[in-house]
Amino acid sequence: MNVQQLLSNITPDIYQNLKRAIELGKWPDGNKISSEQRQLCMQAVIAYEHKNLSPEEHTGYIPPEPHSYCADDHEHDHPDQDKPIKWVE
Repeated sequence: MNVQQLLSNITPDIYQNLKRAIELGKWPDGNKISSEQRQLCMQAVIAYEHKNLSPEEHTGYIPPEPHSYCADDHEHDHPDQDKPIKWVE
């Protein structure tokens, strides 16, 4: 079985168990998870989320904030238009 086949066989229960192992640093049986195992689990979790979940459901998702402009209000009308440089003395 190759990596792609393995990743395609991850069920929601396996996904939850992998996330829990990463969070707690140990497997459900109490054995400590190694650094290499943690890295592989994180890769599997990311692959599962990318394939099966919306971006808003991904681990670590931060919703975008509305952009706030620091320029004058009239400059918002044409954001692609070149603007002159304002020199401050």
